[in-house]
Amino acid sequence: MALKIVKGSIDRMFDKNLQDLVRGIRNHKDDEAKYISTCIDEIKQELKQDNIAVKANAVCKLTYLQMLGYDVSWAAFNIVEVMSSSKFTFKRIGYLAASQCFHEGTDVIMLTTNQIRKDLSSPNQYDTGVALTGLSCFVTPDLARDLANDIMTLMSHTKPYIRKKAVLIMYKVFLKYPESLRPAFPRLKEKLEDPDPGVQSAAVNVICELARRNPKNYLSLAPLFFKLMTSSTNNWVLIKIIKLFGALTPLEPRLGKKLIEPLTNLIHSTSAMSLLYECVNTVIAVLISLSSGMPNHSASIQLCVQKLRILIEDSDQNLKYLGLLAMSKILKTHPKSVQSHKDLILQCLDDKDESIRLRALDLLYGMVSKKNLMEIVKKLMLHVDKAEGTTYRDELLTKIIDICSQSNYQYITNFEWYISILVELTRLEGTRHGHLIASQMLDVAIRVKAIRGFAVAQMATLLDNAHLLTGNTQRNGICEVLYAAAWICGEFSEHLEDPRQTLEAMLRPKVATLPGHIQAVYVQNAAKLFATVLVSQESTPDTQAAQETSQLMIERLPLFVQSANLEVQERASCILQLVKYIQKLQQKDVEVAEEVTALFAGELNPVAPKAQKKVPIPEGLDLDAWINEPPSESESEDEKPKAVFAKEEPKHTRTRHTEVDEKELARRREARKQEQANNPFYIKASPSSQKVYQDAPGVEHIPVVQIDLSVPLKVPGMPMSDQYLKMEEERRQKEKEDKKKKEKKKKREKRGRGKHVDSAHESEEDITPAHHVDIVTEEMPENALPSDEDDKDPNDPHKALDIDLDRPLTDSEKLPARTHRSAEVLKSPGGDADEESIIVEPKKKTRKDKKEKKKVKDKERLRSSEDKKHKKKHKHDPEEEEEEEVNVQEAVTLVKTEDSEPTEALPPPAPTEASDLDFWLTSDPAPSGAQEAAAVTTPEEPTGVEPTEVKDLMPEEEMKSKHKKKKTKKEKDDVEKKKKKKKRHHHHHSDREETESIQNGTMEEEEEEEPLPPMSNYDLLAENSFIKMVYDIQGNLQDGSQVVVSIIFQNKTSNFLKSMEFNVLDSLNSKLQRPEGSTPHDSLTVPFQLPPGVSNEARFVFSVQSIVMPQKLKGTLTFIVKSDDSSTHEKLDFKLHFTCTSYLITTPCYSDAYAKLLESGELKSSSLKLEGVTMPFHHLLARICFHHHFSVVERIDSCASMYSRSIQGHHVCLLVKTAAETVSIDAKCDEVGLLDNVLDEIKQTFSQC
Repeated sequence: MALKIVKGSIDRMFDKNLQDLVRGIRNHKDDEAKYISTCIDEIKQELKQDNIAVKANAVCKLTYLQMLGYDVSWAAFNIVEVMSSSKFTFKRIGYLAASQCFHEGTDVIMLTTNQIRKDLSSPNQYDTGVALTGLSCFVTPDLARDLANDIMTLMSHTKPYIRKKAVLIMYKVFLKYPESLRPAFPRLKEKLEDPDPGVQSAAVNVICELARRNPKNYLSLAPLFFKLMTSSTNNWVLIKIIKLFGALTPLEPRLGKKLIEPLTNLIHSTSAMSLLYECVNTVIAVLISLSSGMPNHSASIQLCVQKLRILIEDSDQNLKYLGLLAMSKILKTHPKSVQSHKDLILQCLDDKDESIRLRALDLLYGMVSKKNLMEIVKKLMLHVDKAEGTTYRDELLTKIIDICSQSNYQYITNFEWYISILVELTRLEGTRHGHLIASQMLDVAIRVKAIRGFAVAQMATLLDNAHLLTGNTQRNGICEVLYAAAWICGEFSEHLEDPRQTLEAMLRPKVATLPGHIQAVYVQNAAKLFATVLVSQESTPDTQAAQETSQLMIERLPLFVQSANLEVQERASCILQLVKYIQKLQQKDVEVAEEVTALFAGELNPVAPKAQKKVPIPEGLDLDAWINEPPSESESEDEKPKAVFAKEEPKHTRTRHTEVDEKELARRREARKQEQANNPFYIKASPSSQKVYQDAPGVEHIPVVQIDLSVPLKVPGMPMSDQYLKMEEERRQKEKEDKKKKEKKKKREKRGRGKHVDSAHESEEDITPAHHVDIVTEEMPENALPSDEDDKDPNDPHKALDIDLDRPLTDSEKLPARTHRSAEVLKSPGGDADEESIIVEPKKKTRKDKKEKKKVKDKERLRSSEDKKHKKKHKHDPEEEEEEEVNVQEAVTLVKTEDSEPTEALPPPAPTEASDLDFWLTSDPAPSGAQEAAAVTTPEEPTGVEPTEVKDLMPEEEMKSKHKKKKTKKEKDDVEKKKKKKKRHHHHHSDREETESIQNGTMEEEEEEEPLPPMSNYDLLAENSFIKMVYDIQGNLQDGSQVVVSIIFQNKTSNFLKSMEFNVLDSLNSKLQRPEGSTPHDSLTVPFQLPPGVSNEARFVFSVQSIVMPQKLKGTLTFIVKSDDSSTHEKLDFKLHFTCTSYLITTPCYSDAYAKLLESGELKSSSLKLEGVTMPFHHLLARICFHHHFSVVERIDSCASMYSRSIQGHHVCLLVKTAAETVSIDAKCDEVGLLDNVLDEIKQTFSQC
């Protein structure tokens, strides 16, 4: 055996590793494929060996080759072998290879299920981590179904490293196995309040990604995300949450009222451009949703626009692009706010970056009005002349046409100007949008009757100079304009001054070089012109002219009869025979003009683009029925139908590439270079093309601008658009003067009666068009049906995740559990572990367990019988009965014994979630800090209070006093009524629940004897006749050396309070965090003003070194009181008290981990006795939880164990007992000074009761 090991080690010395492979590939550039083929043969031999190290090395090299594009699917089984290695370094190679090579079609992927499950339950966190990372890349529906429960258990792991990965991979599991979303969602929701910022951020990412596609299912999480948004200091988490709110706001407009203030504060205070951009985006979404039912928010819009202007003016191109992008969103709803920044947008058209220029063009589209249309188009036309590159020039052309034609030509006051713009655009060479110009010419000429005479004259001039436009005969080139010109001249030929000249222009031999579809239009409209010419010539005594015209047609049409295009051939042949017949009649002196004109009588109207779609299906027509008899089944499937016209090529066949030798490649390269050199539209690589033109000899380098042509480049006789701009300005000026004269005349007439008329400024409606415009609407078929909406992508995996998450879980929805697995994850006080995993395996029952179970069953039986009596007694109150049923159901759910059957924690019923959301949305918008005070507990209720009690902790009266907002009388009465019902109900159950055990900080409703007294976490900081300040201090989970002080400022006056500055004198231990570059004496500006009677909240971050002692810091608030006639400077001194309790964070802990912590021997003890405490025991626990940030670990009778943790990781444990009116508290902590001070603060809390 030893010899075998030594032999294997010697063999490995001569094996190539990855470095050797890479080095070899670089050294064999000439025969790389041959070298890699040799290496693959060697790797195949290595994979046949038994030594796992050799196999891992071979798989590592295969992974690199796969990255180069080689197929390594043949080694899939060997990859699985390396994945199963017990050594982490080999296992990591295996999972890396699997993540790159495996996909849903890989056969061996089913063999990995048990191996991955084994790695997920490994005690080594890195084995688990690499398994999670690899699985995320090749998870299949089967793997997701089999491993969902194991991954869900890892979400409660003691290590944040594992929790974070487990939370992230759940997103991939949800996509592949949507049925796992509902059972896993309660646990995923808990991770939003995980003490580790990485886990919290991962949970936010997953939920935001889920909500991006199906936002309505996550509306109930709005209060929780609002709390995170107002408490988190992580910019990336804030960006995700703010994006989520942007998606939720359109679904629930009331949400916008709560968001507008914190978002505005963030815009004011943040220096992070990414966060600023997302805030602006969400504010825009909020204001769109509030536009119907809220007062004007012009201040918020102006703030957004000002901030975006800063982004656009920034030298960073990325910020400039984002600023323009967000500005375009504001433009849709508040165009006037953006139009004032037109100068800035026009500056962006000169930017070097093409993407910036394109974004600026998009903005200009929405900034157009009747007043500035001509001016904006003139500037864009200048940019067209200067534009480099056909892409940007084509985009400019498209945008000019879009700007002018938007809203059915709403902003055009002079269509002659628009026709002249379109004609000027025909001078663009190399454009791909000739069809767009042509369609606009046709559309305007057809729909605007008043412009037809002018349009026909311009089109005739274009046809006379068609040789200037036939240089680029490619489809969609500028020659497409001739299509429109020919059609317009033919259809409206009665407006032509000299139809004979236009007819000759349309029958020139050079027309044969145009694309076939344009020739067909030429031939058809030549016939229309011929009819018009005949009418005009037969009305004169000279009959010879009509015969000459017919002879011209007979001479020129054979050219089109010989065309390769079938359409041109057919039309030319028909018209040629018609003209020959007309010539015969003319020779007999028969007048045929009237009959020929009748062939083209009637006016063609435009057809709507979707007219065909909207044609109704006639009754009795079945489009799915067979027209002929269906083919018989006996017919051979191998027989293929014969091709009618040509041999059909099979579909989906790959084109075989023949190998080309070096000579052929060189010849093609030279031909391509020659073609590029001769192509005038190909942009050369030289940065300064003009200099190259002047210096370099050769025909291809002669500058285009210096070519002396006998024919002018500009089409003669064309009116320039600049002339129309001046004419339009003069016309408007003249209209203004006429209007003023009329108004003066009216004033003189009405002066005797004492009336005065103000002259108004010229508005959009005052600008009258240059001539009457009769726009013809598009035709639709009779009984048109609405067109179908575009179907969504049927393969979208997010479609299956549109699931109602608020509905309670049913037994069929629980994830499958494996019966052979018994290992449970150890929960530590530092982790955010759940009370139990979603599926808990049944244990062997002991005698004690059986007794406990019997006891619980008896209690439930007794409870149900008493509930029935209670219902009979109160039959007249249906609301009360319903509430009692809910309470009993909750009580049954909350009872937990060690030997109970495996159950899942059910989410709260949908009506409760909806009512909670409605309560949060309809209540007056409280500052975020106040909400934290009201929701200081985690979702597991670690404070020992049920959710209804927590609501009572922040009563309506205190909320009103802080925010000066009123509730209606009806709402107050409803709240009081519910409290009374709950009080009666809790009295009913109080005696028999005395001895019930409570774990993980959850207390049953039935234990409550009376509602909790009002409590508030906000203490008075300072107050005078102008302002009142209350504050709360919260530990910062992200940083153990920081605390956040939330201060609510309340204006008590009827004046504005502005220019508020907050300052605190730093001590050696605690310092106010100021902006970089500030001195320790500088004040911080409060980022808002206070209108009369309004409250608002600001947050200040303090850094602390030692947390074992309380301390007080002196501070000053200075502000200006601004009244109607004066302003006064005022100041208010205060003392900020940092208690040791403010450094504690409410953390859930479980009884097993709590017991281990006490047994560790690392904690030091202290005790406290309180005399004369008369309050109920659950009230006493609630006070400690609420004011001192503890959670209840377990409670039995009048004894309870409690736990908390400081921001620096100190564990604080309490054992609270009560007897008669004496309360004894035994405490343990690893820091004696902190413990003594916390006990003193608890004593002080109860001395004030």
